[in-house]
Amino acid sequence: MGQQQLLLIIIAAIVVGIAITVAITLFRAHSIDEKRNLLINEGSSLASAAMGYYRKPTSLGGGGSSFVGWIIPPSMVQTATGRFSATAFSDSLIIIGTGNEVTTGTDSVKVKITVLENTFYSTVIN
Repeated sequence: MGQQQLLLIIIAAIVVGIAITVAITLFRAHSIDEKRNLLINEGSSLASAAMGYYRKPTSLGGGGSSFVGWIIPPSMVQTATGRFSATAFSDSLIIIGTGNEVTTGTDSVKVKITVLENTFYSTVIN
């Protein structure tokens, strides 16, 4: 083989290597985003349940305009997506969802859902 053919083979190998590296990186980023979205969706359903508890009178097993006493249903504490924990206050509720997907080092995908009387919003931690 001539030097030109060897050079073309080397360049082709480098291009293929770079393409594989980029594809793996994009796949990983997409996987992390999907896990984060799943955590937000599950946290949103928990937030809706908590708002229902807040509105329900205490005589019917609700909070009577308070989040204190609300707990995450046992089936939702640990899911295939991750683990959830909640901290209840009288006027708000904080739900933390920690995913199974590790983003960098030992940091897992993590979202925070803040629940208020009539609304909730999510914040991405990791």
